[in-house]
Formats: sequence, C-alpha cells, structure tokens
Amino acid sequence: MKLIVIDGLDGSGKATQTALVHEDLTRRGIPSRIVSFPDYNSDSSALVKMYLRGDFGQSVTDVGPFAASAFFAVDRFASFKKDWGEDYRNGTVILCDRYTTSNAVHQMAKLPQSQWEDFLCWLYDFEFKKLGIPAPSAVIYLDMSPAATEKLLAARYHGDDSKKDIHERDRQYMENSRKAAQFAAQRDGWLTVNCCQGDVPLPPEEITARILEKMKGMD
Repeated sequence: MKLIVIDGLDGSGKATQTALVHEDLTRRGIPSRIVSFPDYNSDSSALVKMYLRGDFGQSVTDVGPFAASAFFAVDRFASFKKDWGEDYRNGTVILCDRYTTSNAVHQMAKLPQSQWEDFLCWLYDFEFKKLGIPAPSAVIYLDMSPAATEKLLAARYHGDDSKKDIHERDRQYMENSRKAAQFAAQRDGWLTVNCCQGDVPLPPEEITARILEKMKGMD
C-alpha cells in the first residue's frame, strides 16, 4: 500500500503536479487516485474554511498551531473513513495534494524553531496514532521561493489580493513556512524538488520530470 504526498507552499503547483503524476501512473497501468486536502466539498472542512477566511482572526497567529492543526487533521480523518480508506487498503496508490505534512509546514511555522522537533513528534502521534490515518510512504516537497509563489498566486487570483486566504496574505509567514518545510524535509527524508530558478517558477513539465525522477524505484 502506498500513500504519496505532494506538498509545498501555497501556489507552488501542488494540484497541477499531482494531476500530472496521476496521468503518468495511469499510462503505466498503476491503479491510483487523487485525494485533495482540505476537502472543501465535505462538512468536515467547516472549521478549516472559517479559519482560512479569517473568522477566528485576520492574523495567522490568532489561532495557535495545535488548534489549527486539529481543524485540518479532523478533515483528513473524515475523508479517510468515508472516502478513500477502502481504496488504500486494497492497494490503490493514493496521491495526496497536501496531507499531514501541510500542518508540519504551515502550523509549525508559527512556533519558535526550538519547538519544532516537539511539534512534529506531537503532530505525527496525533494524526497517525491517535486518529489512525495512514502515514505517507513518501513525501514530495515542491520547494519554491516565496517570491516565486507570489507570482503564481498573483496569476491565480488575477492580481486581486482580497481573494487570498490569511496564509497567502502574509509574506513573512510564507517565508517562515518555507523554513519549517525545509526543516521537516531534512528531518523526515522528504524528496525535495526544486521548482524555481531564483524567483522564477520552472515550467510545470520540467517540475514533473524532476518529480518522476525522484519517484523511480517506488513502484
């Protein structure tokens, strides 16, 4: 059984790359499906939506990392129990556009670096042991500079910053999140894929080629 996560900063191309990897697996006859988080079509994401649009405060620090992590984790638990758990148990490759790793990236960033190790221990115990959702077989981290992600987000929202969520609006928070992601990637053996040249995002097909190279031998 395999659960492969593709994660990265907001705007780093996770959905695009997850779809392209899915196409590659399909061409090779490997049963797979995509699961995206948060699951905005499910009632389980209600607290996530409230948090991201700023109902609990307009600053990312208005909700602490443990409470916010619980919002996202419960959404994953519901998705696993109601949607893709059986496919996972039957051997279908699950491709996750975000997962527990997003809490490691975005919620750990709210804490001083001296607390990051303890936070990761708490997070993995909470989601994988106490909630019982499966741990990833592999994590592919799309590393992109905050400046490059801002260019992609500007294109996504056509320059309308009001459409950004509370994470996307905070440049310092995005920079802290990248540092947190790099820490977790090194600690936990994530497969890091460089997705930009300086502050310029690479073409999607070049990023896909880099991902598939990292995935060799995972079948």
